[in-house]
Amino acid sequence: MTPVKLYTPKPEKVYFFGTCLVDLFYPEAGLDAIRLLEREGIEVLFPEDQTCCGQPAFTSGYQQEARAVAAAQLSLFPESWPIVVPSGSCGGMMRTHYPQLFAGTELEERANEVARRVYELTEFLVHVCHLKLDDRGTPEKVAMHTSCSARREMGLADTGPALLSQLGKVELVEQARAAECCGFGGTFAVRHPEVSAAMVEDKTAAIVEAGAQRFVTSDCGCMMNIGGRFEQQKAPVQGEHIASYLWRRTS
Repeated sequence: MTPVKLYTPKPEKVYFFGTCLVDLFYPEAGLDAIRLLEREGIEVLFPEDQTCCGQPAFTSGYQQEARAVAAAQLSLFPESWPIVVPSGSCGGMMRTHYPQLFAGTELEERANEVARRVYELTEFLVHVCHLKLDDRGTPEKVAMHTSCSARREMGLADTGPALLSQLGKVELVEQARAAECCGFGGTFAVRHPEVSAAMVEDKTAAIVEAGAQRFVTSDCGCMMNIGGRFEQQKAPVQGEHIASYLWRRTS
């Protein structure tokens, strides 16, 4: 069971952990996430030495290698500010698995302290910022895809939809089997490509059948996988990180 997160009042500052996929493939999503936070009057600190959270090695069974990568991140957040992550996948790794990864080591206490300060972006916007949105976009039907890590490791099935439901001109459609994985799963898609392809085929079909013109997600891995399949299908459904979608429709 996911432990209950105790939410603090909105802070003056936060650290922003950008993630590899945001850095390499979707930098605008990271910038839009920062813009949303700054618009709430929060100073955003971006540690320039941040790298991977260590999840790919961890989920592939390479604990020692994952520990080495993760250890390099632990020193990046010296002050007590929250750490906001625009990904349930990386957020889940840092909050749920860092304590496990460093248990019994000299970094155990530090890993636990960092883990307690980790928030996924939509979680932080809903439960800490109590974000209120004024929709300036055009009418659109949208499907929300919540990643497995955000849903199951962090218990955040509702925060993305809660934000989208504030957009008065957006109809949030419910896809069949919304809780099912899109098939990405990090290295799973590489190690089991046939199974992954079948899963994303089901996911794209469900989004189309729901009548969505766009799908929105808070995880770039899912966006890459689902959006890539739609591109192969030459389907008219576009994908967008929820940070960019919210910023675009409210700025």
